[in-house]
Amino acid sequence: MCRWPLLLLWGLLPRAAAGGSGWPFPHRTLLDSEGKYWLSWGPRGGRLAFRLEVRTAGYVGFGFSSTGAMAAADIVVGGVARGRPYLQDYFTNANRELRKDAQQDYHLEYAMENSTHTVIEFTRELHTCDINDKSISESTVRVIWAYHHEDVGEAGPKYHESNRGTKSLRLLNPEKTSMLSTAIPYFDLVNQDVSIPNKGTTYWCQMFKIPMLQEKHHVIKVEPVIQKGHESLVHHILLYQCSSNFSDSVLDDGHECYHPNMPDAFLTCETVIFAWAIGGEGFSYPPHVGLSLGTPLDPHYVLLEVHYDNPTYKEGLIDNSGLRLFYTADIRKYDAGVIEAGLWVSLFHTIPPGLPDFRSEGHCTLECLEEALEAEKPSGIHVFAVLLHAHLAGRGIRLRHFRKGEEMRLLAYDDDFDFNFQEFQYLKEEQTILPGGLSTRNEMCLSYLLYYPRINLTRCASIPDIMEQLQFIGVKEIYRPVTTWPFIIKSPKQYRNLSFMDAMNKFKWTKKEGLAFNKLVLSLPVNVRCSKTDNAEWSIQGMTALPPNIERPYQAEPLVCGASSTSLRGNVCLELLLSFVVLGSSLSTRSLWP
Repeated sequence: MCRWPLLLLWGLLPRAAAGGSGWPFPHRTLLDSEGKYWLSWGPRGGRLAFRLEVRTAGYVGFGFSSTGAMAAADIVVGGVARGRPYLQDYFTNANRELRKDAQQDYHLEYAMENSTHTVIEFTRELHTCDINDKSISESTVRVIWAYHHEDVGEAGPKYHESNRGTKSLRLLNPEKTSMLSTAIPYFDLVNQDVSIPNKGTTYWCQMFKIPMLQEKHHVIKVEPVIQKGHESLVHHILLYQCSSNFSDSVLDDGHECYHPNMPDAFLTCETVIFAWAIGGEGFSYPPHVGLSLGTPLDPHYVLLEVHYDNPTYKEGLIDNSGLRLFYTADIRKYDAGVIEAGLWVSLFHTIPPGLPDFRSEGHCTLECLEEALEAEKPSGIHVFAVLLHAHLAGRGIRLRHFRKGEEMRLLAYDDDFDFNFQEFQYLKEEQTILPGGLSTRNEMCLSYLLYYPRINLTRCASIPDIMEQLQFIGVKEIYRPVTTWPFIIKSPKQYRNLSFMDAMNKFKWTKKEGLAFNKLVLSLPVNVRCSKTDNAEWSIQGMTALPPNIERPYQAEPLVCGASSTSLRGNVCLELLLSFVVLGSSLSTRSLWP
């Protein structure tokens, strides 16, 4: 709802005592790496309330930006000057020039200052109907922050210099109220003295064996364990379930992920069972659900992937970060399962170069869901959380749900996807998936659905017909049937003896041809994977034509794509048709490895 601008009567606001307004703030995070800037937030009626606690006696700045930069940002600046609180709504133009907003949409609730800190509490509408303000949605929000040792003067705020930063958050996440006993047992999956290379980005992988348990237990919470001082170094952590057919020799050494010399055992670890990203919190399972351990069907080996971000190329960094899993013998009613849905993880996911955006789709087909659910749970499964997963090319992801040709409520979406901020999103209400179709169309990469009760289905994915993709670039013959990948192209001459990737890279892409290719792949029949926990397949596998009534079931507003050139890791779509929007400014045919 849009309202008239609020008129704040600064002179009538009392100087507040130490403490706060008394309202609860269920979410809290540190925005800087030095412990000087804390943000708390939570719902306040139909508005969102914020609390800033900053180690300064000057002004405090906070805002929202589509890119995390100062250009075209929505900013609020506040503080306490000579005993009087102030709060002003500003915005910046494309040239980063700061201007006071004619419509003041931030409402001051509380302010105090002592010898070391300034505390400001304020509220604002999610959608202010002000062209200079950013709307707040369930998508990722890039907040920006700054502070100065002096208060705002007549000329406006002084330049903050290095006292600034940005962080990605989901401000509308549901509240998490789970409280654990201090006596609950746990085990850690943490790296041991990993030497971080002096380069900007490192992905480090280490396999672990789950502790042997004599009876069934449930993991009920997972928390990040970040080495003190490395809060800005550890950008995200993924935990994958691996094949159980190993000896403990695979546990000896960690290795840089996505590297040609990476151990082959790592390639069997494909299904994400937990994800954390910088700015995120721990994950608690609902009171009636847990991740089962201790039975033959449960994970025995897992792979921990840690993304280290070292933009200053600092040397000598040694890290011992990872995850802590809390578990209990007090068994809950349901075992949690994970389904990977979307684009089949393969080398045949092509993104032409030079396009402003590109739409990829993966489908978990009706046939796969019907077979798996009818065999094990005809009454359906209940999804309670979703992880939307992409790599640097991803700009927006939507996971859509269809039943009997009708679109249900969106399972999950993120129209401002940030590669460095990936974690499971709790659904505000559980959604039931029945034999008969789930769909998501609109984007790139992978989604992981946390659900209960667990069934024997871990992967439900598709990829557009490979041969028709090759025919688009003029390929006539291949050496082997496409079902025996990899294959080699036989003709025409310019592609002879090339692989799929090499041929796609050699093709002379233009914008017109890239757009035509995007239109083609969205209409092709799809090759389907419908995998069990042991990597065996349900009988439904092969080519499936998409029903015409869901060929374009969702016409979303255009998703913004940037100019990244890296590839994606996987993809999803349940019938559930899951689609992903991805960008291609260079050719990318890889969806598993970046």
